[in-house]
Amino acid sequence: MRVLLIEDEPGVARFIRKGLEQEGFAVDLATDGETGLVLAIEESYDLMIVDVMLPGRDGLSLCRAVRRQRIQTPVLMLTAKDTVEDKVAGLDSGADDYLTKPFSFEELLARIRALMRRRHADVVESRFGPLRVDPTVHRAWAGERELELRPKEFAILSFLVRNGDNVATRTRILENVWGYDFDPLTNTLDVHITSLRSRLKAVSSSVRIRTVRGVGYRLEEA
Repeated sequence: MRVLLIEDEPGVARFIRKGLEQEGFAVDLATDGETGLVLAIEESYDLMIVDVMLPGRDGLSLCRAVRRQRIQTPVLMLTAKDTVEDKVAGLDSGADDYLTKPFSFEELLARIRALMRRRHADVVESRFGPLRVDPTVHRAWAGERELELRPKEFAILSFLVRNGDNVATRTRILENVWGYDFDPLTNTLDVHITSLRSRLKAVSSSVRIRTVRGVGYRLEEA
């Protein structure tokens, strides 16, 4: 899952980004409203976490601008204010949920899971042949056997399953799993793909990850 975090407080940004990355999310960070708006419009995200008080453009204005662009990405608003009026203002700007600082990381994760459940209420699981991936509970199965995956492996497999039998380029995978500023020359993706192949083979899955030389990867069923 790819997340856009728009937060100007360094400590809060580090806290959220580190925690989400450890959970397998790809996190892009913007520290001002204008940069955040550009990323929100030009890139594709599964979730946006937006602080209300931002330099350049505040979070409420940013959220309204995003909705005017007909971008329906879920928005979780962060603020130090906890009055009813403040919460109403955030929700009226187009935010989907509202979290008051300070908060625990467990609560943040719970809010994210709730937003994802609402977004994927009609289609919770993604499928490719016997492979099933459920991002709301972070679980994957090959037939009836559950796959034991590390966070990044789960994120890669989820992206490949959603992509079906289309080729997913290395750049798109890296952007969606590690973030847009990740080094495209790294061999980290290759290492994770090798591990995923081993895990699929271990459960005798008929689905294979095929390398499309010079381009990327795609799933195919034997």
